[in-house]
Amino acid sequence: MRRTKIVCTLGPASESPETIEALIEAGMDVARLNFSHGDQGTHAACIRRVRDISQRLGRAVAILQDLRGPKIRVGEIENGVVEIKTGSDVVVTIRPVKGTACLIPTSYASLPGDVQVGSQIKLNDGDIHLEVTRVEDADVHCHVLDGGLLSSHKGINLPGVHVSAPSFTPRDQRDLQFGIASGVDYVALSFVRCPEDVAQIRKWIVENFGDGEEMHCTPVIAKIEKPEAIHHLDAIMEVADGLMIARGDLGVETPLEGVPILQKEIIRKAAFTALPVITATQMLESMTHNPIPTRAETCDVANAVLDGTDAVMLSGETSVGEFPVETVQTMGKIIDAAERLMFSNQRFQDRAGAEHLGNFPAAICEIAAHAAEDTGAKWIVGFTQTGSTAALLSKQKSPIPIVVFSHFPDIERRLSLLWGVLPRRMPPVADTESLVLQVDRALLAEGRVNPGDPLVIVAGAPIQTKGHTNFLQLHRVGERDAR
Repeated sequence: MRRTKIVCTLGPASESPETIEALIEAGMDVARLNFSHGDQGTHAACIRRVRDISQRLGRAVAILQDLRGPKIRVGEIENGVVEIKTGSDVVVTIRPVKGTACLIPTSYASLPGDVQVGSQIKLNDGDIHLEVTRVEDADVHCHVLDGGLLSSHKGINLPGVHVSAPSFTPRDQRDLQFGIASGVDYVALSFVRCPEDVAQIRKWIVENFGDGEEMHCTPVIAKIEKPEAIHHLDAIMEVADGLMIARGDLGVETPLEGVPILQKEIIRKAAFTALPVITATQMLESMTHNPIPTRAETCDVANAVLDGTDAVMLSGETSVGEFPVETVQTMGKIIDAAERLMFSNQRFQDRAGAEHLGNFPAAICEIAAHAAEDTGAKWIVGFTQTGSTAALLSKQKSPIPIVVFSHFPDIERRLSLLWGVLPRRMPPVADTESLVLQVDRALLAEGRVNPGDPLVIVAGAPIQTKGHTNFLQLHRVGERDAR
């Protein structure tokens, strides 16, 4: 059983029912919808297809809505593309003009107010590098430090500049209104800078979609791609439901050579708080146009797995690539190989979060992981109504597979993002006795256990208690029926 999850971005190359089914069969755990592209009608069709196909296949597949955020972009370029020459002088303007080799338009009206002399402006994922020499009304005069080809709608980054635009924009609000109404399982907030950015969107979700049960409010994934987010990482982790290491913009906004170190540090910190973390951007980029990855990409995916990431993400590889299904299959093979190493050398024997100081649920889940190894358990079994038990079990990085049951379909789908967790639905049960019987029947019916196999079962007692994991039982399959 593969533990590290795969997030696939859907797009023109992968939004057909046939390809979505093939992606799920190949190992897609989470379908990402990038709201920087496409319209709500296209995304609605993808949501329906993922739901219908995953239900037919009996697979829990989560849907992640990735909001556009205050992404600053180049406007229209004359003839679509132009060469910006190193050493030349250009003007970045908020005036509604067509772009040329010396005039670059943008619709970001606050640009002249945000930058100053000496500010750095990077275009096209950092390929083109400008330095501000003068600000004059609607025009920002720049010297070109590194040139290159520039086409319409490419991204603009302002490293070291405080961007005045909010992380949660009016367009994002409209898109999220649509997304939650359509039943997305997670929402990713772009360009997070501080915990207040996450708190703002959480408050908006509760005010507009709260039903008195916070566990059913859509979880927020904070995308870490700004230097301010690195500075406030600990505080962001306290209010977010998960993290995405968005290495594309992160590698433009911060020194490129520091990205691998930041990746490892973010994953390490997330493990201590049981937050799921997604490692994203250019993981198998060459497979957008080639059927096999580069050796460096293979190492990149494997190293993210060995770092302990919950999930690895594919972007253009599956959304617009020529080999979307083959890419997922390849990623699965790389993950399998890395996880074999992970368990063979007991890399994760010293588990994160060993000091719990009165945190009973965390202590119970760590004990469960040790007990499962000591008893040779076939499975660690969890029952959750909020997902918290599953997250605590997941962070143990146990070599024993984990299956977590919930009777809420939205919680079951969310579990698809968590490392090592096999999500399963269970009808409501009245007590722990009924829970154990249901577990036996479900696992026997799927052929995942045999009578007499040892299990370690974790839940909350009384069984309807939410967010209070306090029950652990060592159990052999079928022993309840034998009484």
